[in-house]
Amino acid sequence: MIQDRINKRIKLSNDILLKIAEIDEMKGKWSGSLDLNPRILGQLKRSVIITSTGSSTRIEGSKMTDREVDRFLRGINQMTPKNRDEEEVAGYADLLGRIFDNYKALKITEGVILQLHDIMLSFSKKDEIHRGKYKAKDNTVAIMEKEKIKKILFDPTPPWLVKKEMDDVLEWLKERQEKKDIHPLVMIANFIFEFLAIHPFQDGNGRLSRGLTNLMMLQNGYMYVPYISLEEIIEEKQADYYLSLRKTQKNHKTSDENIEPWLLFFLDCVSIQVKKALELLKGKNPESLLSEIQKKIYDLFTSDIELGVSEIKNRIDAPLPTIKKSVARLVEYKLIERLGQGPATRYKKVI
Repeated sequence: MIQDRINKRIKLSNDILLKIAEIDEMKGKWSGSLDLNPRILGQLKRSVIITSTGSSTRIEGSKMTDREVDRFLRGINQMTPKNRDEEEVAGYADLLGRIFDNYKALKITEGVILQLHDIMLSFSKKDEIHRGKYKAKDNTVAIMEKEKIKKILFDPTPPWLVKKEMDDVLEWLKERQEKKDIHPLVMIANFIFEFLAIHPFQDGNGRLSRGLTNLMMLQNGYMYVPYISLEEIIEEKQADYYLSLRKTQKNHKTSDENIEPWLLFFLDCVSIQVKKALELLKGKNPESLLSEIQKKIYDLFTSDIELGVSEIKNRIDAPLPTIKKSVARLVEYKLIERLGQGPATRYKKVI
């Protein structure tokens, strides 16, 4: 039975228990001392929708930077998406905005999951046939090269079993929510892992899993979620994201099943998120809010050096979209300034 299988794979090491305790202690500090005014919170929420949308869609292959996402979303009422990237951006921003505004009313049921999938793909012409419906054909998770499968990473649940396995994991979730016998973060990580292992939709499983993670965290009292982007943290730890998934999926549905690799990754991301939330609350210097990659880029700038994006790319081992996004964030924080426009744009440290 899936109930026994999921429960057996939960092995809570001292490392995991310590991480959970630290996260909940910080969560309590956020809840107990929140004094940001509603206008600032509204601005932060809009900023997170842009950042999270950019990150979540880039994880799946989009090339749009946060600046491009922002510019596109500002004009979305006057235009329709003109390519696949814009369709995915429009859909995820809509999904996340609805989750942030309506999380109390959205119960995790089959109907709600199908509805959220439909919303997320509502701008995509290619997905009209299957949006809001479980998959009708196999969707092997693989490394693709020139539109051909280079290496199969994982075989998800076949279409004919999806309905049953989703019903089973939703029943497991409902029982956990009623009994409250598993810590919420462990419950969320287990549900999201099983969702990704089933891969119930033809497309959009990764993006929807991140939307559901935001929803479930808000429903379990992690109220800083709309103000610090979890997707941005996952994007910057993308190699670890896939590695932890593969390690956990390797023994999925075997007697050796163990959620620990995925759970540790998830807790690491949540820990970074809540630390950033507390730094935001304290109003510390912008440097304290920087991600690891943003810090590395910022450290390249001495008082008299100027750098372009291509020069930064040569010195930092990270994807170009991530570097562009990080540079934009440093400009936003007024830690560096932009010199010039277009391909010749350079940056220097603000003294």
